[in-house]
Amino acid sequence: MKSFDYVRAASLDQAVAAAAEPGSVYLAAGTNLLDLMKAGAARPDRLVDITHLPELDRIEHLSDGSVRIGALVRNSTLAYDRDFAGAYPAVAEALLSGASAQLRNAATVGGNLMQRTRCAYFYDPASACNKRMPGSGCDARAGENRLHAVLGWSEACIATHPSDFCVPLVALDAVVEVTGRSGKREIALEAFYRLPGEAPDRENELEPGDLITAVRLPAEARSFAAHARYLKLRERTSYAFAIVSAAAALRLEDGAIRQARLALGGVAAKPWRTRAAEAILIGAKPRAEIFQKAAHAALAEAKPSGDNRFKIDLARKILVRALAEAASGTPSRVPALPGSPFSSVPGALHDA
Repeated sequence: MKSFDYVRAASLDQAVAAAAEPGSVYLAAGTNLLDLMKAGAARPDRLVDITHLPELDRIEHLSDGSVRIGALVRNSTLAYDRDFAGAYPAVAEALLSGASAQLRNAATVGGNLMQRTRCAYFYDPASACNKRMPGSGCDARAGENRLHAVLGWSEACIATHPSDFCVPLVALDAVVEVTGRSGKREIALEAFYRLPGEAPDRENELEPGDLITAVRLPAEARSFAAHARYLKLRERTSYAFAIVSAAAALRLEDGAIRQARLALGGVAAKPWRTRAAEAILIGAKPRAEIFQKAAHAALAEAKPSGDNRFKIDLARKILVRALAEAASGTPSRVPALPGSPFSSVPGALHDA
């Protein structure tokens, strides 16, 4: 591992100033960053430890009905917060379907947003990767690429975003709060991530020194609590990243869909909001035919980036399944296998 400097920040201003220096990165739980450093895929000059910053580890239910989640809140703390899980069940289900229990106990909300792709060529310093080393090429294009992107990819990069948590967050219009050298600002999570284009090394809208301080869900997101699910297909039930995943949240009135929120995971370099599919659902009765029509619209622009044509059909099917389960009603407790289409409900393991 390359030698690096270590700075323990005592204030937001100190953290931002230290991280604005070239070669600096923030350190919270380090569950992804330290793996990247050990593999040689990340070689920072300075780690800016933010774990002692005050007031970033709080879940605040605000008077306007929104919820503000501090960047240092642990994934498991958020998933098991009874008020949060009751109001945003698909988010809790996504959190509990990600990683192992040990990792969820350590990993933070801000770190989850900033985790890097699991493309094997990105992790291997001997491979060409435009995301890790701009201009070097993309060995994934002609390599092992069955799990790579089918939406929004470019010739420069076909990697996918790995987060479960971010998929329902995008569907529910989450906002990222950022503090940087020019002060505080907010970015809609849907606009936070960039598609690869010709510059896949620029993954998001953060500038040097910018620190994610919180994620906020609007009050309206609560209105989907009765009909919301997150489903994830993976190669093994525990501790695996999504091949494809889907978040579906519906608001039903008088037997019809009045509002719909949909997003896909594992298909692109960002959590993929599917607004065209949402529009098809509004005003319709919840039934299999309309769910299939919406799923086809969601994947209408999908195309294989390699040996991954199967993901397009798989993504359609997981979205149809998520819609059907959301329409039938949110379980009163998080299922025994959170996010899994193989879970049995009831058969709950976790109180939400």
